[in-house]
Amino acid sequence: MAESPRRTTAPTDLLDDEETAPARPALRVVHEAGGIDLAAAERAAGQFLEALGVSTASESLRGTPGRMARAYAELFTPRPFDLTTFPNDEGYDELVLARRIPVRTVCEHHLLPIVGTAHVGYLPGARILGLSKLARIVEHFACRPQVQERLTKQVADWLQTNLEPKGVGVVIEAEHACMTLRGVQATGSSTMTSTLLGLLRSDARSRSEFLALTGAAG
Repeated sequence: MAESPRRTTAPTDLLDDEETAPARPALRVVHEAGGIDLAAAERAAGQFLEALGVSTASESLRGTPGRMARAYAELFTPRPFDLTTFPNDEGYDELVLARRIPVRTVCEHHLLPIVGTAHVGYLPGARILGLSKLARIVEHFACRPQVQERLTKQVADWLQTNLEPKGVGVVIEAEHACMTLRGVQATGSSTMTSTLLGLLRSDARSRSEFLALTGAAG
């Protein structure tokens, strides 16, 4: 039987409270990746530039290989965080939505920037989490070479598995430099992707509300 339409505003008690002890141990979320060798990356960046005919002999370019190495190391290293969740004591069963979460990653095909925003929402089950954790999860999966379709699904699937809500929705809209700066050079174009799980997929009214609030329904 279809659920009633979900509303938009999250109650203030869903905001992060780092001073409050969680009811169960927080899940430590870290990026499992190989170690970063900045010295080797700097040497490789220098060789890459030289192979493209860009000399690094001048004063202004001498430090560029090192800066490149550090910049990509930062792009590929998400900050660890604790996924603290709390009992949904009030039985809150309406939509919780964080809109316009900044997204920055790099296209795995060209290693050029992808920049945009994510809208992440869920219908709570037995537990809720602080709103900042939604942004942390987006960052966690964005800090690696990506395609937008995979990033969207990874965020939704991870929330479904670790929070066990009644529904999850993720919409990402982003500009791809591999489209705007090279190739077709489609300046100003953006790409939108979505993943809906649970009631946000199966219940038409909940799905419509989520997509309307994120701007994806227009």
